[in-house]
Amino acid sequence: MSRVFFGLSGSDANETQVKIAWCYNNVLGRPNKKKIISRQRGYHGCTVIAGSLTGLPFYHKAFDLPQGPVLHTTNPHHYFEASEGISEEDFSRKCAVDLEQLIVSEGPETVAAFIGEPVLGTGGIIPPPEGYWVEIQRVLKKYDVLLIADEVVTGFGRLGEKFGSHLYAMQPDLITIAKGLTSGYIPLSGVIVGERVWGVLKDGSDQFGPFSHGYTSSAHPIAAAAGLANLDVLEREDLTTNAKLTGAYFQGQMQKAFGDHPIVGEVRGRGLLCAIECIADKKQKTHFNPELKVGTRLSAACLEQGLIARAMPHGDILGFAPPLIITPEQVDDVVARTQRAFDTVLATLDLSG
Repeated sequence: MSRVFFGLSGSDANETQVKIAWCYNNVLGRPNKKKIISRQRGYHGCTVIAGSLTGLPFYHKAFDLPQGPVLHTTNPHHYFEASEGISEEDFSRKCAVDLEQLIVSEGPETVAAFIGEPVLGTGGIIPPPEGYWVEIQRVLKKYDVLLIADEVVTGFGRLGEKFGSHLYAMQPDLITIAKGLTSGYIPLSGVIVGERVWGVLKDGSDQFGPFSHGYTSSAHPIAAAAGLANLDVLEREDLTTNAKLTGAYFQGQMQKAFGDHPIVGEVRGRGLLCAIECIADKKQKTHFNPELKVGTRLSAACLEQGLIARAMPHGDILGFAPPLIITPEQVDDVVARTQRAFDTVLATLDLSG
C-alpha cells in the first residue's frame, strides 16, 4: 500500500475510491462491474456518491440520496441485529451470507467493490462481531470484489493499532484516510492504493491516458507539511501504544461505570473510541421515544460538565473519541463527568415519568 492520491476530506477521498474502482474495471474490460456495496449504518461522507454510500437515512432524505449504483447490506451490530441466542461468530457468518446473496442476486459481474469501516464510526461506534472481517473477505475474494477500508476514523492509532485493518486482519485493496492524518489541524485526506489496483491503473494509462482526476488543492504543500509533522508526533510519542493501553483502561472503566446503568443497553468500543447506547427497556431492548431526545440531552449535560461527547444519529448514543494523549487519571475524570451528566438526565426522566 504505497501509492497515495491526496484530497481534503474523507468525503472526497471516497468519491475518488469509487472512480478508481470504476476505472479499474474499465481497464480490465468489465464495463458492467460498477456497483459498490456499503452497509446500513456505515458512514462514508456527504457528497453525492459518498453520501449515497453512507447507510444512514438522516443523511439521505433531504437530498434525493442514494444515487448511483450503490447497494447496502446488513448492519453488523450483534446487540440489536442478531436473533436471540445467536453467537457473534454465527452472526458474522449470517452477515457474510447476506452479502453473498446480495452479490449473487445482483450478478457478480456487476459488483465492483465493498466499502466498510473497520469499526463503524458515526453510525454508532460499532465494533465488528467476532470473525466478521474473515467471513466478509472470504465472500469478496470468491466473487473478485475489491475491498475498500474506510479508515478515516480508525486510522493512525485510534484503536490501539496503526490502522483498524491491522487489528482485524483485513487485507484491503484500497484504504481511505483523513482525520488522524493531520489530527484535523489542516484539511488533508488520502486514498492509499494497493499494488493490485495500481498495476491495472498504470497499464490502463496506455489506453485511457493518465488517471484524469484531481482536486484544486490535492497534495497542497501546507497540508502535506502538517501531515508530516503530525505523523512525527504520533511516532515520537508512541501515541498508538498509549491508545492501546490507556484505551483498554478507558473501555474497562466505562463498562464498569455504565454497563449496569438502568437506562444503558450497551457500552461498546475499542481503543480510544467508545459509545454508550441508552434504551428504555433493557430486557426488551426498547428504544426511548425519539421526542425525548435522550442522547442530545446527555450530550448537553456532558458539556455543562466541561466534557465534549457526541450525540450520535440513529439512536440515543453518546460517543467518545478522546485525545490520543489521554492518561488513566484523565480517563477517570471523563468517566466521573459522564456519570454526573447521566445523573442529571436520569433525574429529569424520572420527574417526567
